Amino acid sequence: MYEPDDCLMISGLQHFRFCRRQWALIHIEQQWAENLRTVEGELMHERAHDESLRESRGDTIITRSLRVYSLTLGLSGQCDVVEFRRSAQGVPLAGHEGLWLPYPVEYKRGKPKDDGCDELQLCAQAMCLEEMLCCTIDSGALFYGEPRRRTRVEFTDALRREVVDDAAEMHELYRRGHTPRVKPTKSCNACSLKELCLPRLSRTGTVAAYLRDNMEDTPGRNCSTLCLSQRRTHTSALTGRTSL
Repeated sequence: MYEPDDCLMISGLQHFRFCRRQWALIHIEQQWAENLRTVEGELMHERAHDESLRESRGDTIITRSLRVYSLTLGLSGQCDVVEFRRSAQGVPLAGHEGLWLPYPVEYKRGKPKDDGCDELQLCAQAMCLEEMLCCTIDSGALFYGEPRRRTRVEFTDALRREVVDDAAEMHELYRRGHTPRVKPTKSCNACSLKELCLPRLSRTGTVAAYLRDNMEDTPGRNCSTLCLSQRRTHTSALTGRTSL
């Protein structure tokens, strides 16, 4: 069981599955860069994360930007959309009669991926909701920007096991402050941290250490030629209980 301050970001599971080094650069070394893919993803999430857009549609209550956490997994974050559907297997909600079963929906740019990272993130959200609300969630959905339709995701035992294993490995790397080494692949071309990662230099240690050492060793050089753009820093995971 983790403490609230120890929780890591649920969204980090997607980075971790894509590339462990990318995850470490963002969440341990606090490096970040934007490319077209990250900008498009942020624009798609703007409407989904508008907390004022809460509505009811018949037997469904739709909430946005719902904060969730699991002290068992040591994860916390936000769900794009959670639909609470009237169900005999559901849980009571304050201000609403009957029982309601949560159904998480995550918004993604582009097309469905083959690496399972989106399914992993969605399953983690469901496991957080289960722990918070004492219920069982069998499935959720991913909404992709290009086909503009939902893809249903079953939360199987195997998928849940992957969430548990990856979360544990993330915590171990974070505890050690360790950035894993990698071998460059064609997937690197789609990475928003391609210019920051410097995989050919991964044997020398962290990117931050490399930049610091080179700036110290070459005081006469323009820092802009050494410091690759670091536009912003990811903040620590969101924590705290959620009221519905």
